[in-house]
Amino acid sequence: MKFFSRWVLWVALSALGLQLFFLARIATLAVVNPESTTFERSEAWRLLTQKDRLRWSQRWVPYARISDTLKRAVIASEDADFVNHEGVDWEALEKAWEKNAQAEAAAAHRSALARAARAARGAPTPKIVGGSTITQQLAKNLLLSGERTLLRKGQEFVLTLMLEAFLSKQRILEIYLNHVEWGEGIFGAEAAAQHYYRKSAAQLSAWEAARLAVMLPRPKYFEKLPQSAYLSHRAEIILGRMPAVELP
Repeated sequence: MKFFSRWVLWVALSALGLQLFFLARIATLAVVNPESTTFERSEAWRLLTQKDRLRWSQRWVPYARISDTLKRAVIASEDADFVNHEGVDWEALEKAWEKNAQAEAAAAHRSALARAARAARGAPTPKIVGGSTITQQLAKNLLLSGERTLLRKGQEFVLTLMLEAFLSKQRILEIYLNHVEWGEGIFGAEAAAQHYYRKSAAQLSAWEAARLAVMLPRPKYFEKLPQSAYLSHRAEIILGRMPAVELP
């Protein structure tokens, strides 16, 4: 019993120490620009071990040197209520759960033969909708691994609250736009603008910004399909929403 109590205490102290470490890291982000994220480092390692050469592009630019069109496009596409929520958009999360439940229910009604045939053809499975806010995405990419467990999701929630408590919305968006993935080895708004349009992030037009924003959920996929009909159609929708977006 004594050993068990000591073990529980050790686990509790370790968990507390980890949270204090995360808290200190996040507090420094108010004044220090992060050089890389956990996700970027894992991608760099993957590319180094799987590719003949490392193609990498990421350069920090301050908030003022990222076009307002891109800021509006990303918020319109990824997190429409960004400036108002406190890190978690519960309404969007509820809708995501409903869509996922409907997709799973539809899949469950298909026969085993149909599922096997679909898998053999390589057809897509029902899309799972995330509902994560920009702050949640930043928390995950900045400090966490890519595993999908309840424990990691819980840690993401705690980090999200920390980010919202210590950083302004403008700072959160600035860090996010400088480190989000926009293709294989392409990270941040400046690298994306240079790679896709041969111009700086400050010079992006509304249409170019909308297309970049639509790429974010699947950047590697859309990098290979720049003429995708879905990409153009979705960009038109985002373009229409951008004027109503409030910037931090």
